[in-house]
Amino acid sequence: MKFSKETRQRAIEKLQERELDLLIIGGGITGAGVAIQAAASGLETGLIEMQDFAEGTSSRSTKLVHGGIRYLKQFDVEVVSDTVKERAVVQQIAPHIPKADRMLLPVYDEPNSTFSMFRLKVAMDLYDLLAGVTGTPLANKELTKEEVLEREPQIKAEGLLGGGEYLDYINNDARLVIENIKRANEDGALVASRVKAVGYLKDENGKVTGVKAEDVLTGKTFEIKARIVINTTGPWSDVVRNMDNADAPILQMRPTKGVHLVVDSSKIKVPNATYFDTGLGDGRMVFVIPRENKTYFGTTDTDYHEDLAHPTVTKEDVDYLLEVVNNRFPEAKITLADIESSWAGLRPLISGNNASDYNGGDNGAISDESFDNLIATVSRYLNKEASRDDVTEAIVSIESNSSEKSPSTISRGSALDIDANGLVTLAGGKITDYRKMAEGAMQAIIEILAENYGRRYTLVNSKTYPVSGGELNPSNVESELETIASLGVKRGLELADARYIANVFGSNAPRVYNLAKDLEAAEGLSLRETLVLHYTMREEMVLTPVDYFLRRTNHLLFMRETLDDLIAPISNEMAKFLGWTDEEKAAHLADLDKVLAESDLRAMKEAN
Repeated sequence: MKFSKETRQRAIEKLQERELDLLIIGGGITGAGVAIQAAASGLETGLIEMQDFAEGTSSRSTKLVHGGIRYLKQFDVEVVSDTVKERAVVQQIAPHIPKADRMLLPVYDEPNSTFSMFRLKVAMDLYDLLAGVTGTPLANKELTKEEVLEREPQIKAEGLLGGGEYLDYINNDARLVIENIKRANEDGALVASRVKAVGYLKDENGKVTGVKAEDVLTGKTFEIKARIVINTTGPWSDVVRNMDNADAPILQMRPTKGVHLVVDSSKIKVPNATYFDTGLGDGRMVFVIPRENKTYFGTTDTDYHEDLAHPTVTKEDVDYLLEVVNNRFPEAKITLADIESSWAGLRPLISGNNASDYNGGDNGAISDESFDNLIATVSRYLNKEASRDDVTEAIVSIESNSSEKSPSTISRGSALDIDANGLVTLAGGKITDYRKMAEGAMQAIIEILAENYGRRYTLVNSKTYPVSGGELNPSNVESELETIASLGVKRGLELADARYIANVFGSNAPRVYNLAKDLEAAEGLSLRETLVLHYTMREEMVLTPVDYFLRRTNHLLFMRETLDDLIAPISNEMAKFLGWTDEEKAAHLADLDKVLAESDLRAMKEAN
């Protein structure tokens, strides 16, 4: 189904013509999750996003559907339980996006280490128990020092005690967002990027009945009427809630910034994602993850008080990560000059998320007595000497040492709030939990529609409702993608290119291949690049080169060395298809150069 510049314009027109059941403000993963469930359940649904879809937080994660073993560090067991279960659900409904992988966690004999070997084993066993993979090929494995070094010869041997391997999933965060939104569009949602909410419509009782919106591309303002408006804007949640609430602002969010740096895989060779303490005694942990022919590492975790729309990588961020990674991989000797690309993103943390009953809360730092009691109870449970109830009792009896929390110890809990003016806000959470968060919000929304408006809907079973491109057998994904790739070969693609398209677009890949009936390779582009570009412009609302290079593909991040040669032919093809003027084309190229300068750390390197 078309989802393009033209459908955007039609959506804007229709948004002004009808009263919606639900208007969603925000097109990141949270809004996308609400949109797919609302549209599939038959609600008259609209979604507006002030930037490109996933342009904020949801394209700037660590790119894992992460089980959250680090939350066992604080024993946020409820969060971990929800997360590992939801991770399995996401793999079912979007089987072409998350891919199962093994995470390696080395343990060092250092002050303030997160895990000892014993504590890691207990944490991994509890993690597997919560994930339901105990006794399966996906179960964890304890590793000796020698086994860790065999897997990763470059890793620091001094002080290494051993480690563990456990199940995790790599992810393409921005692709997960767009596939949810595409399905919502297919099911009738009216969706438009680059439309900003600038105010609220209200009735005589002060209840929100819609929004005043601005088309960012034209500057025109218009009204959208809706029975319910939901705010799913992540780090912007407070800003959106307070658009006409300046006298008594709600200040719920505590965003933190995370940074990731990309180098060629020849600098650090890791066969699997690796997760370790920084070695600085600061309570943080860092990932090193292979991707394409690159290795990326992060993240930092610092409170953020600057421009929400424009978090940047600072010299302090780079120095910190280089110190940590060069310490753990002493032969790598990575410098600023080795960094090929980078990204900074915000985590939409909720301040003071103690005992949140919506999606798990943060228990803070726990006392040694509580920690040891829980470890002992879990060990006895695994040896069949204690019951599950005993484990539960040990968990709920955890005592907190301190109410003060650093950014690294704040749980990624979420919150669902309905303000006095009727505005619904769904905030916080993790990308892994997006479906469950949306489900909780939709249950409340459907109740409001029934009670206040007599409009009755049955909520779709979102655990089995696939995203766009996800109509594959989750237990046989690789085989099905290989079969799909063979269709691309019949359309004239090389097998490697057909496989690339199948892995990115899943069950939508044949739609990409079929464009070859009417398209030849554009000047300066391969057939693969031509087909992917046209598909994303026609069916994924790509409007700029940055949309394409950064969020519909990861070319800018993980194939940086080939991007410069593609800029001119890609922009030329986009200009023809989208009807740009010379001035518009120049503006888009200037925007791309600005994004590249930031990702490349150009100014930082020039000043070094």
